[in-house]
Amino acid sequence: MKSILLIGINNFGTMIAKQLHALGHQVLAVDRDESRINAILPLVTDAEIGDSTNESFLRSLGINNFDVCIVTIGSDFQSSLETTSLLKELGGKLVVSRADREVQAKFLLRNGADEVINPEKQIAEWAAIRYTSNHILDYISLDEDHAIYEVSVPKEWLGKSIGLIDIRKRYGINIMAVKKDGKMSLPVTPNTVLSEGMTMLVLGERKSMQKCFKEALINQRDLK
Repeated sequence: MKSILLIGINNFGTMIAKQLHALGHQVLAVDRDESRINAILPLVTDAEIGDSTNESFLRSLGINNFDVCIVTIGSDFQSSLETTSLLKELGGKLVVSRADREVQAKFLLRNGADEVINPEKQIAEWAAIRYTSNHILDYISLDEDHAIYEVSVPKEWLGKSIGLIDIRKRYGINIMAVKKDGKMSLPVTPNTVLSEGMTMLVLGERKSMQKCFKEALINQRDLK
């Protein structure tokens, strides 16, 4: 369990609060708007009405006592930037701030943010990959070149073992786990057999993933 300071109770902030609540973390929510604070109370440990650009107000919260400070202010970038900078100056251990554009991300990182999240960009990337692919069900980006993917098992691989298809040697792709009926099985071994209705959690380079599954689909058509 961690202690979280959440500043900015907009739609995005509320969604984060719900997830933190479900995970059992202690959350102090902060916003200027009393109605937003009242609405978020069931989801947080405590809440404060106040101006996060006011140094005295932030100092009174005991910033260095929080494991993570999350700034989700979206409509007022100046306030987001000032808040981020003050949080770091007051001892914020990990300051994570929201950005809606690349230029905002650069300013935030230069002025106190340890990490930046861009919800619209991340969702756009996810949607573009998820809904233009026949095999990718979900993914988590690790850097510009690598990601963890949840992928469906190509038909030509069904009934075969992980050692037999050997995509690690051929493509540099690691199968980390398999999932069936919502249940994850890990670790996998070369003897793990792929079956109908199973998905795989794989780690690899994006280009290698595309090449691997493109060839699998071609081989699948050739078998028909």
